[in-house]
Amino acid sequence: MPTVARAVLEVFHHAGVRTAFGLPGVHNLSLWREAGAGTPELVLVRHEQTTVYAADGLARATGGLGVALTTTGPGAANAVAAFGEAAASGSPVVLVASEISTKLARPGVVRGALHESRDQAALFEPLAKAVLRPRTAEDAVRCVAEAVAVAMTWPRGPVYVDIPTDVLDAQVTHTPGPATPVRRAPDPTQLDRAVAAIEARPRIVIWAGGGVVQADASAELAALAERLGAPVVTTFAARGVLPPEHRWLVGLPPHEPEVAAYVEGADLLLAVGAAFDGQMTRNWSMPRPPALVSINVDESDLVTNYEPDVGLVGDARLVLAELLERLPARRSDVSALDAVRSSTWARLRDDAAGGPALAFLDAVDTAVAAADATVVVDMAIPGYWYGGYGRVTGPRRLQYPIGWGTLGYALPAAVGAGAARTRPVLAVCGDGGFLYAVGELAVLRQENLPVTVLVVDDGGYGMLRYDQDRAGDPHRGVDLVRPDFGALARSFGLPVVTLEGVEGLDAALAEGLASGEPRMVVLDLALTPPRTTSPRWHD
Repeated sequence: MPTVARAVLEVFHHAGVRTAFGLPGVHNLSLWREAGAGTPELVLVRHEQTTVYAADGLARATGGLGVALTTTGPGAANAVAAFGEAAASGSPVVLVASEISTKLARPGVVRGALHESRDQAALFEPLAKAVLRPRTAEDAVRCVAEAVAVAMTWPRGPVYVDIPTDVLDAQVTHTPGPATPVRRAPDPTQLDRAVAAIEARPRIVIWAGGGVVQADASAELAALAERLGAPVVTTFAARGVLPPEHRWLVGLPPHEPEVAAYVEGADLLLAVGAAFDGQMTRNWSMPRPPALVSINVDESDLVTNYEPDVGLVGDARLVLAELLERLPARRSDVSALDAVRSSTWARLRDDAAGGPALAFLDAVDTAVAAADATVVVDMAIPGYWYGGYGRVTGPRRLQYPIGWGTLGYALPAAVGAGAARTRPVLAVCGDGGFLYAVGELAVLRQENLPVTVLVVDDGGYGMLRYDQDRAGDPHRGVDLVRPDFGALARSFGLPVVTLEGVEGLDAALAEGLASGEPRMVVLDLALTPPRTTSPRWHD
């Protein structure tokens, strides 16, 4: 009979997981012992936060399940921040952490066993879609299968499971497979109301959120935009859901004044898979059209921030397909949208902040397009520019930790995106956030992952320095002593290119992305934040 550890890994393998991320500890060594044929490959990372960041990065890149494995106590606690980012962004991740032996544990008592805490799972309860605490062999395997199904069911999100170390070593007779997620169909009455509301308004703007990506509904969204002649604004999570050349894609964030005025002037806003979070709406101060039809698989997200005139609970792909069946085609003229796009881009290129940033983006876009790469950005000024304005060529081609605003995301998440081995990966980091997880350069090298790391060095925490400048405050806590990044990269065995300014950046990135191996590019460049950042919302 297999052990629980073996059965857990087999459950993940049956669910289509081919790569998982972990760190061994004295309590979870059985998971590493049992890995092999018929189980996911275990990628050894250098910090427990990366187990979840990497699982999240793989999930966002592929649309599949991400799996993280940690040991007890501080090992599990180290993963909390990354788990929170997965929760805020709706990533389907299962974190399995070991717990102390049931032979040592006493209910309600902390005895002082190695790594023991009062309630380890409680660390994750405010963040998790579900928390499971099995304490027998059969329950452990059943709970892991349940965790897979819960994480992958829309709306998706991370699930935490802890299993005592002695239970991991116990034998079990049955390895259940996870249930197949079922898409939720819309209520016919509400669908009728939505169709009537849309038909009654001549000018529609579509606000597409990450739920469209999760539901793999890009084709349906593109067809509906054409059917209605409706411009499409995408949230950060939905960037790439339409190709850049799609004639109805606005392609700019609504924080730009021309775009905001254009959206406000519509008769109806059709929101699909969007929660209208503070970052996309300038903390709900952005004007919106007089009528709102909102589609979301998460009923709470329909009303959390804006009360819709019509709310449709259902899977985005199913709802959009129904609307396509029932709404007639309209005559459309894209000239007004063309004028908004051209005037906004022209102003940005002439702007003191936008000009240097767009020159940076031109170089990045050129290299990314040539390599058909995935881009993972950090909470740093260059990441804000790419997250809002970069040319994202398809769904799941951009990962942006705007959900929780998690600094230090890009490098460890790129481990996961790179381990998917679906396409080359570019990680865009600031010099401060990069150092959060610098040890993961060893993982890139050890696994020979196709990841090029771009470190944009502006001498510290550039966004916070900008905040202090606007407030008239002195620079405190923002100017950093940095290492020699080139020498650091070479010490891990990574080829590196160092640049001052954007000249040659496109070639350096293109060479790295085409190499199929880990590379680093260090760019000395200071940029002004874009209007998508809160200090500039009302500029």
